[in-house]
Amino acid sequence: MLEMSARTHAAMVAHAVAGLPHEACGLFAGQTGSDRVERFFPMRNAAESREIYTLDGLELMAVERTADDAGLTVMGVMHSHTHTTNYPSPTDIADAARFDPFGAWRFIIVSLRHPEPSLRSYRILDDEVDEEPVVIDGSA
Repeated sequence: MLEMSARTHAAMVAHAVAGLPHEACGLFAGQTGSDRVERFFPMRNAAESREIYTLDGLELMAVERTADDAGLTVMGVMHSHTHTTNYPSPTDIADAARFDPFGAWRFIIVSLRHPEPSLRSYRILDDEVDEEPVVIDGSA
C-alpha cells in the first residue's frame, strides 16, 4: 500500500495536466522503508512526447541530492498517460526492468484519458505487474 497526502496527490495530477500534450513525469520520496510519500519532485519530460517520458539525467541527480539532503529516499517515478488508461505499457515494463531490476520502486501512473484524472500505483518485477492500493489522506 502506498500512502500520500491529498496535497501530494493533487500536485501529481496537476503536473500531469500541466504537461499536456506531452506525458509528464517526476520522482517522489519518503523515509527509508516507509510506504508514505513525503515529497513529490515534478520534472521535465526530456523526450517531449505524448507516448513516452524520459527523465533528464542531471535533473535526476539534483532530485536525488535534494531528497538525500532532506533525509528522504527516492521511492519511485510518476508519469502520465495522456490518452490511455493508467496501466503500465510494454515500454513502462521494459523501463522498470532496466532501471529498477530489484523491484524496489513504485510506478505511479496518472491517466488523463477521461475528464477526471485517475492515479494508480504499481510494483513491477521480472515483467510482473502488481497494483498496490493508494491511500490518500487529508493531511499536508
